[in-house]
Amino acid sequence: MKPVRAADAAIRTTVTSRRLRQSAVALAMGGVLLLTAACNSGGGDDDKAAGGDKATTAAAGGTGDPGSGGTPAPGQTSATPKTSAAVVSVEPKDGAQDVAPDGALKVGVTGGKLTTVEVTDKEGKPVAGAISADGSGWKPSAPLAVGMAYKVNAQATDAEGLVAASTTSFTTLTPAKKVSTNDNIADNATYGVGMIVSVVFNKEIKNKDAVVQGITFEASDGTTVKGHWFGAKRLDFRPEKYWTPGTKVVIKYRLKNVEIAPGVYGDIDKDEPFTIGRSQVSVADSATHQMTVTRGGESHTVPVTLGDEKNPSWNGTMVVMSKEKVTRMNSQTVGLGGEYDIPDVPHAMRLTNSGTFVHGNYWANPFGKTNASHGCISMQDEKGGSDASVAGKFFNDSMIGDVITIKNSKEKTVAPDNGLSGWNIGWANW
Repeated sequence: MKPVRAADAAIRTTVTSRRLRQSAVALAMGGVLLLTAACNSGGGDDDKAAGGDKATTAAAGGTGDPGSGGTPAPGQTSATPKTSAAVVSVEPKDGAQDVAPDGALKVGVTGGKLTTVEVTDKEGKPVAGAISADGSGWKPSAPLAVGMAYKVNAQATDAEGLVAASTTSFTTLTPAKKVSTNDNIADNATYGVGMIVSVVFNKEIKNKDAVVQGITFEASDGTTVKGHWFGAKRLDFRPEKYWTPGTKVVIKYRLKNVEIAPGVYGDIDKDEPFTIGRSQVSVADSATHQMTVTRGGESHTVPVTLGDEKNPSWNGTMVVMSKEKVTRMNSQTVGLGGEYDIPDVPHAMRLTNSGTFVHGNYWANPFGKTNASHGCISMQDEKGGSDASVAGKFFNDSMIGDVITIKNSKEKTVAPDNGLSGWNIGWANW
């Protein structure tokens, strides 16, 4: 009987072991089903179907792990991102120092077109400029400021619309040398209709075109003003015809960032306003010893004396440059030796650099009779100057910028750079 029991026990043990193994397999399969359900829970039938597809894909080797060579997980891509064919270029290079303020900044592109270019200084102030019509380049519309840091942000797109961008920065140079600029205009002053603006520099100007572009005029009536060079240090400006009375004019100097000569820059950025007053134009006739004064459309004639046979007056149009109630006139200052030295010439108004004046005369009485001066136009006055005299009245009615023309003298026409005599040059040659 004992052997029989042993055999029964062995059979029971085998059966029990088999059942345990079967239970373990069942539990394992149940775990797989639970996991599958968890991955696909929360959805409807369509989601369950999709979960079934995913499970199938994973089973076929798509584990969702991008490193396994299978299908990428959601939100990931296996394709390399496309790069724009457009390549933006900026001159000067990033971080450049001592950059010239004019002509050095250029933005370009190959393989596309520029869409935006933003250039700002260290204060965030934008620099004006424009993209070319074909989209291939950008340049500033005016010179940059000297001694200033700038940032450039440019973008372009290629034929597929892909964007390329560039951000750089640079600093412009600080000038070691500057030119001194002076003119004959006082802020908010009033001048006659013949006023010529004369700008004088203390150094020779090499880049004349840039300087002319850096000095512009705005006239209330739209009058065009042009500049004319006399040598390398003087630049005069005037309109084609005399100014219209009442015109408001503003001179705009923008020279600080202009290289006027190698390594030399301008010194001023400012506006200078002035006004044109009433019209007064006078014509002195050397043959009749009379001067006709036309003011505001009305004319009258006064007796004068002009240059004698030995010292004839200049012919041509001149402009009152300055006024002195009393001045000293010494012949040695104009190359006439010791012929005269009058310490108190009254009511003097300068017409030329060479010494031509309109002035009062109390020491002789040739007016309307003969020419007896050393080239000036003189008229009756009293010692010390009288406001009631012919000279006094003319002086008080005159202003800087008034026009005075001399005709019928034996002398040649005054040089256009002798005083403000540029009206003797035709507009075509101005």
